[in-house]
Amino acid sequence: MDIVYAAEKPSIARLFSERMQRFVQPEELRITENPDETGSFYIGWQLDRYVMSPDGGIARDSLSLVD
Repeated sequence: MDIVYAAEKPSIARLFSERMQRFVQPEELRITENPDETGSFYIGWQLDRYVMSPDGGIARDSLSLVD
């Protein structure tokens, strides 16, 4: 799976840069598979986490903290 991430990371960084409206280097992103949805990824950037859907949409992940 690391090979897929290495190949796709520049594409994900390009899409993410468009969403953030600033240039983001692929090395700045932490990308992990989203086990809840096939073809979806979690994107960690700085202190935030985003979700990329299979259609390429990117939204901030709304984490809920449980007591």
